[in-house]
Amino acid sequence: MKKLLLGNEAVARGAYEYGVTVATGYPGTPSTEIIESIAKYENINAEWSPNEKVALEVGIGASIAGARTLVAMKHVGLNVAADPLMSISYPGVNAGLVIAVADDPGQHSSQNEQDTRYFGMVGKIPVVEPSDSAECKDFVRISMDISEFFDTPVILRLSTRVSHSQSIVEISEKQNYDLKEYDQNLNKYIVAPAVSKKRRIIVEDRLRKLEEFAEYTELNTVEYKDLKIGIITSGIAYQYAKEVMPNASYLKLGLSYPLPKNKITEFVTKCGKVYIVEELEPIFEEKIKSWGLKVIGKEVIPTIGELSPGILRKALLNENIQGVELNFSKELPVRPPILCPGCHHRGVFYVLKKLGIHASGDIGCYTLAAFPPLNAMDTAICMGASIGMAFGFEKARGKDFAKQSVAVIGDSTFIHSGITGLIDVVYNKGNTTVIILDNSITGMTGHQENPATGYTLKGDTTFSLDFEALGRAVGIKRIQTVDAYDIVNLERIIKEETQAEEPSLIITKRPCVLLKRAKRVKKQLKINRDLCKGCKACFKIGCPAIVFRDNKAQINNILCVGCELCTKICKFGAIGGEVR
Repeated sequence: MKKLLLGNEAVARGAYEYGVTVATGYPGTPSTEIIESIAKYENINAEWSPNEKVALEVGIGASIAGARTLVAMKHVGLNVAADPLMSISYPGVNAGLVIAVADDPGQHSSQNEQDTRYFGMVGKIPVVEPSDSAECKDFVRISMDISEFFDTPVILRLSTRVSHSQSIVEISEKQNYDLKEYDQNLNKYIVAPAVSKKRRIIVEDRLRKLEEFAEYTELNTVEYKDLKIGIITSGIAYQYAKEVMPNASYLKLGLSYPLPKNKITEFVTKCGKVYIVEELEPIFEEKIKSWGLKVIGKEVIPTIGELSPGILRKALLNENIQGVELNFSKELPVRPPILCPGCHHRGVFYVLKKLGIHASGDIGCYTLAAFPPLNAMDTAICMGASIGMAFGFEKARGKDFAKQSVAVIGDSTFIHSGITGLIDVVYNKGNTTVIILDNSITGMTGHQENPATGYTLKGDTTFSLDFEALGRAVGIKRIQTVDAYDIVNLERIIKEETQAEEPSLIITKRPCVLLKRAKRVKKQLKINRDLCKGCKACFKIGCPAIVFRDNKAQINNILCVGCELCTKICKFGAIGGEVR
């Protein structure tokens, strides 16, 4: 049977068909659907872990215990998991261990454009790279086989376009796979220096064998056509290049690392002019040029951003697609992403801006509060950094500055990597105020459960993390919880806690309005045009349901969720509503 699947769905199908017993991950676009899709299959223990490091550690444990395991994350999540990734390279695995990592060329939803192939090179871990959904499924099988045969974890490198594009996949029956015996081997899995020094030698030998494997594996394919032009490529870039130059000869590298030196040398020798078409960094190019082979790469192919057929057409053929010329007489208005109507975060940042408080921010929906009209967040660097950075500001500028600043962090992000920052503030006698924005879900990646929601990935009820109890446990004495919509009380609490002479924790609570289990507000708001003065004070909260027409504010009833935040800002009582 054939089915149209996203690349991520195909990875999940491969996990099901090829014996994966344990699947772990942390949500992050463009990788999220892998674990969500795996969770729909029976007989696979699938979970959201608190962060990627824990996810990989659970995966390593499951592999050593004898279960085929798949761990999924986005490229920046691999930074968090780098410690266990590099450490497991030396001991190796028992059952197959595949780490599916989705890169984000073009930074559609990420803070950088890093190339995961580098992790394979640093860790001496093979990197496998599919170019469509069919290969996403099949390469899970091949990766599991490589993992078990060569005693190594394997990185399955995806990208936004591979993960989120649909193509035809052949659906097969689930193959029988029995757990391997647990290999209790202290000289393999205890990475004390005396053991790991010996394993280092084994890793180098493994890499040599993988280089030999790269020469004959089905992952690396050659297509000889017109020998005047040869193209060495991988992943989605292969699809783009084939569209632009269908008659060229191709060496498609499904095994991105290590590279097949002999096969590449033969291909370059047979072809007249050879281009290296790779997305992001010149990893293939630099290695191939180091062998003394003449190829053309980043001289014409961009390093920055994702590739496309149009970009390659211009780079390889120096021509543009012939078609309709789009020549707009007026510049199109900018439409930046905004917080949803009724968003939990809106009132918090309105108050912070009103009070002129420096906000050290984090990664999540609330990152949007940095931009107009809220303009209420100064920094956002990486997951969980807000607390440590706020404390760093305090260390640099003194405790008086701490009374004019806060750290803001979402519930899932706090669990991911914010807890240790809070401990650091207490341990090193800081004065920082931390606000946990608890909207009862991992929102930005599409509503995934986390340890504070009370539900598992599969929807089972479970223990719900108590932020107040955790705060007390790490030594915070000043803790207050407040409804995020109650901006009068919220303003009072923020003033109190930022002026305190010790660290404090504020927890703002209100479920994301898009949650099915969230309590619905039952008022449809409207504006009395006779009372409205056209002062635009209500626009300061940046609610997309409020528009300005004929010098008066107006509410779009299709968007309004009745949160009533605007009613607390209007000084003229012009905004009200009736129970539906």
